[in-house]
Amino acid sequence: MLHISPGWNGLHAVIVHWPIILLLIAPFFVIMAFGLSGAIRRLFLVSAFTLMALGTAMTFVAIATGEAAMRAVCPTPAFQVAVEQHRALAETTTELFIVLTLGFAALLFVPKLLGRELELRINTVLLAVYLVFYASGTLFLVHTALQGGQIVREFEAKTAGTYQLSGKESAR
Repeated sequence: MLHISPGWNGLHAVIVHWPIILLLIAPFFVIMAFGLSGAIRRLFLVSAFTLMALGTAMTFVAIATGEAAMRAVCPTPAFQVAVEQHRALAETTTELFIVLTLGFAALLFVPKLLGRELELRINTVLLAVYLVFYASGTLFLVHTALQGGQIVREFEAKTAGTYQLSGKESAR
């Protein structure tokens, strides 16, 4: 595991997993709501929204800790390019989930605010279409995570080769 320092910049490896988990679990609550009706359905949908909102908010923390971690490392130019691509992908993923979370909030709360609840069948179709869009955000999220993991593996491989300890020091 990449240990840059115990401070804020070292938190990225821990923080980054929270938005991934929350945003990947949220659609399952929407899917579980398909077979339900009434208050139980609403409970699952509100739970999905809560997970989306928390996951989206945590992407900002993940980006902030990633920026700090990036500043703490003096890597090669190729490494800098990879990190910059990862950062750009992370920002795009965050923007996508902002839109997706706001869209879900609209599906969930606007009909109630207008006093015109949608028919169950129409609501289910809209949620199914929404999940298709959510899948695109999920693809970005997974790609961002995999790219980050690749950067960590490459960085650790380079630093392990660079900082070989003598036999006496490695025995400690």
